[in-house]
Amino acid sequence: MAQLRFTFGTMGSGKSTQALQIHHNLRARGLTTILTTQLDRAEGRVSSRLGVSAEAELADPGTDLFEMVRRRMARLGSVDAVICDEVQFYSPNQCEQLARVVDDLAVDVYAFGLLTSFQGELFPGTARMLELADQRTEIQVEARCWCGSRATHNARFVDGEQVVSGQLKVVGDTSGPASGEVTYDLLCRSHWMDGARRARGSQLELLDADDARSPNTDEDHSGPVEVDPAAVPTPLKANDR
Repeated sequence: MAQLRFTFGTMGSGKSTQALQIHHNLRARGLTTILTTQLDRAEGRVSSRLGVSAEAELADPGTDLFEMVRRRMARLGSVDAVICDEVQFYSPNQCEQLARVVDDLAVDVYAFGLLTSFQGELFPGTARMLELADQRTEIQVEARCWCGSRATHNARFVDGEQVVSGQLKVVGDTSGPASGEVTYDLLCRSHWMDGARRARGSQLELLDADDARSPNTDEDHSGPVEVDPAAVPTPLKANDR
């Protein structure tokens, strides 16, 4: 019976390596597989930081994955498995299409992705996969924070400073901070939260500075107005001239 399997972990935990291993093992047995990815480091490939890679179908936001597999089955006669890397970037609708591949076409789906974004929240695609998957497995390869503790959070840096705002889908370097470039690193929860608090504080300071430069002109003047009678000038009469 076909199943939808979702395997997740942090950066550097070996998700892409495992996806490539499953792809290789099934192909070695003469089985037909489809390998897909989105926003990988290498265009049109699934690539591992260990240096292993393989050609892959690009699942851009407009790709109907169910139709892609159905057409491939019609052309080849059968498809035994679909292996999907970087599934955190897939839309919730595409995750549902993968569930249809399992239920309607009886094809196994192996999906791999990150759990949380640099903002410390579930990716929309990840959340949907957790809701739909028959099996959910966390990769047990433990990456480490710079302090030596187990790394649990992915962090984004700009000019070496952690950020918690910006576009969700940005592919960056993981080799270390470089001026003007987006980089990523792994942190334990404690150090991720420390950096997130500093980043949010910097954003609030910028907002405060903007308010100082642009004072609020939307004050409510609808209430009663107090008038000092002595300050009201006495109207002039014709014989007063």
